[in-house]
Amino acid sequence: MPHTPLTITRLVVPAELSDDNAAEFRACAELNRLICDEQVGLPDLAPSAAQMLPSWSDNTDSVDLGFVAREGQQIVGMVTMSFAQEAEARAAEVDLLVPEATWGHGVEDALLARAETEARARGRSLVQLWSLHPPREQQQMLVPRTGWGRVPATPLSDLLSSNGFTLEQMERNSKYDLQSDADPVRETLAEAMMAAGNDYEVVEWNMPTPPEFREGFAEVLARLSTDAPSGDMDFAAQNWDAERVVRREARLLGAGQAVSVVAVRHVSSGALVAFNELLIGADRTSVTHQFGTLVSKKHRGHRLGTIVKCANLLRWRELMPQSPVVSTFNAEENRPMLNINEAIGFRPVSYAAAWQKEI
Repeated sequence: MPHTPLTITRLVVPAELSDDNAAEFRACAELNRLICDEQVGLPDLAPSAAQMLPSWSDNTDSVDLGFVAREGQQIVGMVTMSFAQEAEARAAEVDLLVPEATWGHGVEDALLARAETEARARGRSLVQLWSLHPPREQQQMLVPRTGWGRVPATPLSDLLSSNGFTLEQMERNSKYDLQSDADPVRETLAEAMMAAGNDYEVVEWNMPTPPEFREGFAEVLARLSTDAPSGDMDFAAQNWDAERVVRREARLLGAGQAVSVVAVRHVSSGALVAFNELLIGADRTSVTHQFGTLVSKKHRGHRLGTIVKCANLLRWRELMPQSPVVSTFNAEENRPMLNINEAIGFRPVSYAAAWQKEI
């Protein structure tokens, strides 16, 4: 029987998910969900098509695109790409979506090659990609260049290693049971508030961010690209202002999502110096995802990370009582943040490995 040739075409991004041309985009979200389930048993790590579309429709701060691989009419894989729009950005961020049923027949090689070609065409000199790994030991274990963490090898990590990618960093994915006893969180928060003293105060809001906080929130969001541990992954410093905060929140809230923000303000300067975000999709019974969490470098050591995490978890229980768990990712070398997570009940459920390649 003759082999059906592989074709790769640009992913169609619809204006609305109800449009006649939305089938590919919906399939992309479902494929991502399938692969998260196959790789680590956590399909909810993948955003829905409704959650994806607002970001893909707004190219102001990041350009998103994808390619679809088919054999005949059957979709056998996809690759998505994201290009930060800062002038200094060198990297293309890539997500390779090839399920177990079609892996090993050249689909993944063709899509990875197509992504590298597109990155070069857009003037990028780096490709970055993340692989998911279950929390288990096996004969072949991988350790990143940071030296922090270890994960079992997978077909995707084998592909990346053989194609010149370097394993730079490991992130731990942890979950917190929102239906568990909240007393340990309350006690930890009270202790942290005592340690921080009167130099700091907690502020909180539901997105959209109130106008009086937008500039300050923009400043602390900008530090995520420079202050968060990232090993040798090359991330351009992001440029933030109040207008970008508004754009970001329109993308987040446009899909029916809800976001709670708890921040800490330095009383004498008035600056926001720490924050934590919790996000849930339109289905309020679904998994909650922690988005940004950061403490500004010069304000570390005052237990502000503990304050924003604990205060937001307690707030979230009141806002979203039907959500079962919070899922979060943290760099393995970020021991202070992992200490906080472990102390209040987060438990590791999967890992993400960060890969990088000069092209």
